[in-house]
Amino acid sequence: MSLPHAILTALLEKPSSGLELARRFDRSIGYFWSATHQQIYRELGRLEEKALIRALPSDRPAQGKRKEYEVLPAGRAELTGWVARREDPKQIRDPLLLRMRAAAVVGTGGLEAELERHLELHRRQLAEYEDIERRDFGEAPADEPDRLRHLVLQAGIDQETFWIGWLTKALAGLRTT
Repeated sequence: MSLPHAILTALLEKPSSGLELARRFDRSIGYFWSATHQQIYRELGRLEEKALIRALPSDRPAQGKRKEYEVLPAGRAELTGWVARREDPKQIRDPLLLRMRAAAVVGTGGLEAELERHLELHRRQLAEYEDIERRDFGEAPADEPDRLRHLVLQAGIDQETFWIGWLTKALAGLRTT
């Protein structure tokens, strides 16, 4: 249910075309909620059918034009209700953790290389988040929207820091066996 809310959030930040939304998902929203371009376009159609968004009028001819969407009052109300809704935390479902469990049964052949690969990926992601933090939040955020965006980024930084620490321990444990 979160993809429509991610799209509503992005459109409230800035009315956009489907292509612009897909690019924003690739660059920022996708760090914590990913979606393919197809999923985004499909969801835009659903949101429009439910009268939560609408395509903005355009001066261009219909053929070949990009529709730009904005959120309607019903969409804002839906998003406001969703923000306040209770939802339990999701359990971790990570294939790497399942592989570790399976390795306890079938052996660890190849596991060390995979753990090292994951460690490098998390180090790169952490570096990217830290670059974003330096670029976008060098000073203490002045207003509530920026403070909230910064908290989301800090969650990503903390998550990557956790994985780096855990993978380092896992590799050390694997190497002592």
